[in-house]
Amino acid sequence: MQYFSLHGKAPKVGFKEAVIKGIAPDKGLYFPETIPAKLIEVFENIDQYEPNELAFEMINPFIDGEIPEAELKNIIEDTLCFNFPLEKVEEDVYSLELFHGPTMAFKDVGGRFMARCLSYFNREQSNEVTVLVATSGDTGGAVASGFLGVKGVNVVILYPSGKVSEVQEKQLTTLGQNIKALEVDGTFDDCQAMVKEAFLDAEITDKIQLTSANSINVARWLPQMFYFAFAYKQLKDRSKPLVFSTPSGNFGNICAGIMAQQLGLPVQQFVASTNANKVVPNFMEKGEYIPLRSVATISNAMDVGDPSNFIRIREIYKNDFALIKENLSSYSFTDDQTRAAMLKVYEETGYIMDPHGAVGYLGLKKYLKSNPDSTGIFLETAHPVKFLDVVEPVINKKIAFPEQIKSVMDKPKVAQFMTDYSELKNFLLTSD
Repeated sequence: MQYFSLHGKAPKVGFKEAVIKGIAPDKGLYFPETIPAKLIEVFENIDQYEPNELAFEMINPFIDGEIPEAELKNIIEDTLCFNFPLEKVEEDVYSLELFHGPTMAFKDVGGRFMARCLSYFNREQSNEVTVLVATSGDTGGAVASGFLGVKGVNVVILYPSGKVSEVQEKQLTTLGQNIKALEVDGTFDDCQAMVKEAFLDAEITDKIQLTSANSINVARWLPQMFYFAFAYKQLKDRSKPLVFSTPSGNFGNICAGIMAQQLGLPVQQFVASTNANKVVPNFMEKGEYIPLRSVATISNAMDVGDPSNFIRIREIYKNDFALIKENLSSYSFTDDQTRAAMLKVYEETGYIMDPHGAVGYLGLKKYLKSNPDSTGIFLETAHPVKFLDVVEPVINKKIAFPEQIKSVMDKPKVAQFMTDYSELKNFLLTSD
């Protein structure tokens, strides 16, 4: 399996090199040269597969022998050390809970998988790799946890000052060891732009082996296919058309779901549910992709004005706008609509959604209005406790800290403040 740059101006590489480089030399995202054969028999007999076996069948063709099968199975087992329960919320409406991992966010899967792949690839190397990553919220904590203590790997995380929740900030600034946090005076888009600039800066890359752990990295992006299949496996009734609604920021998660569909997972429709950052809903309406400056919302992990992975979705469908619209819907919702949904669902069912899951719920409900004979699943991407300042006032209820969160809240924050790219460059070139 070869991976090519979506900018089309860089050599093709194998899985290992795509993981280590993170982004192609021409600044393009790597994409598999061919989409593997459909796993029709696997999905038709899904009840006969354990989750780890299912994950192996889905990811192995993309790795194509660059990690031996036995080692890959160990990586998958170590990655998927928690559950992904499907909870019924309303008739034909389910929540897929992706927050039962170490940092209580869906990104634990990609973070853990990538860390273990990189550790395997770096096992005989004496030189160190620096993982450079921007976060709008949960990526930082998941990457920090996944890579903590991994030999030969240093992690540098950029996050926007004042624009992540207290819990999210603690998860990426309190671990120490090989994890460094940089608090940036700006937005997530500013952080992401600084990361991309560093990858193209020869003064840095001549001295340091950089890779990224954002969903732009294939080892972060592709394993997110797993839990769409896990959700399908848990459905008791698979007779109705299946719809997934994904809270969407950088669009890596929903893009992975679409890749699972390409492998044969029987999904009728994907709904990209966004907050006020509505670049993709605008595109779906007008057919023109115009990046926007990101705006702050209560669902902060989705505050992205130029989602990196949408180009991969367009590549999957060969930039055929009619085909994209056939498989993908996208809607935008305000903070007030998000709060109202959280309160309504809690009062009617007792189920507590975080603000990101609530956006996913809203998108699903909107789609089901005109497609009522479907089974709908929205992704609950983070535990509500990570957004106490939003959730508690809405439902008027105190939420207890789970053990994963208690363990970091009393630790002191350690982060270096910076305002521009020159400071990041200096930090990377002078850090031990």
